[in-house]
Amino acid sequence: MARKIIIDTDPGQDDAVAILLALASPELEVLGLTAVAGNVPLPLTELNARKIIELAGRTDIPVFAGCDRPLSRKLVTAENVHGTTGLDGIELPAPTTPLQAQHAVDFIIDTLRREPAGSVTLVPIGPLTNIATAFRRAPDIVARVEQVVLMGGAYFEVGNVTPAAEFNIYVDPEAAAAVFASGVPLVVMPLDVTHDALTSRDWIDGMRGLPGRCGPAVASWTDFFERFDKAKYGSEGAPLHDPCTIAWLLRPDLFQGRRINVEIETEGRFSTGMTVADWWGVTDRPANALFIRHVDRDGFFALLTERLSRLP
Repeated sequence: MARKIIIDTDPGQDDAVAILLALASPELEVLGLTAVAGNVPLPLTELNARKIIELAGRTDIPVFAGCDRPLSRKLVTAENVHGTTGLDGIELPAPTTPLQAQHAVDFIIDTLRREPAGSVTLVPIGPLTNIATAFRRAPDIVARVEQVVLMGGAYFEVGNVTPAAEFNIYVDPEAAAAVFASGVPLVVMPLDVTHDALTSRDWIDGMRGLPGRCGPAVASWTDFFERFDKAKYGSEGAPLHDPCTIAWLLRPDLFQGRRINVEIETEGRFSTGMTVADWWGVTDRPANALFIRHVDRDGFFALLTERLSRLP
């Protein structure tokens, strides 16, 4: 049977690629997309989510709008990375698929209560506000979650928005702290692994040459997205952060990591949003996450190519 997932997202070009990868993979049943404020404000993230499902020809996937701000902080966005729309790089038509009336948090709660316990995986690829809010509002659902597979944090690579913090965690560290302390089974894709997943010119050109509309859209998004990382890091390509979560669900054998304790810094003068990862086991705090360190880059991009080529 296909693995049931909810993708919690703030699209974002790399979010879009992650969503397309999931929709192209029959091993996964996407129950819905829940939008959260992050890369851009909520009215744009929910709009972008609807554009993406229409691009993929999957208007059967419901989209829900969630929290429009962090639990207790002012929203920080990333238009400098993703552009003013969050999906700069190619202009997609305005979606005709309606936004669902139900709030994303209520959809998460109702779905986890309705589906058999341990049968739904949450895949947050933006700030963790929706997930933390659902856990706080309905503590009974935590034990019903199969896994949370998230993109966020850093250890060896340290931060991309501050010297210590990765963007998704930094935007709402209180939400991240709540999720990491919840006891839910966690798999974490930090910058350390996503910076192994750098695009190349050959791969982007291959996407552009695919028939249909999805491959060229991915190429256009990546062309736009990688300009930031090339300038910031001097790299040859851009890291596809969010698709690593979906790739792990499909091919965990492509990844290496270890179970460790991870705490979230919420009060540091310079380190707010830091994922304090006890990689070397120097504390007696129990492990609460599988923290991924490496990915087989060639295998990762082969998987992306094979799956994205199935889309219209």
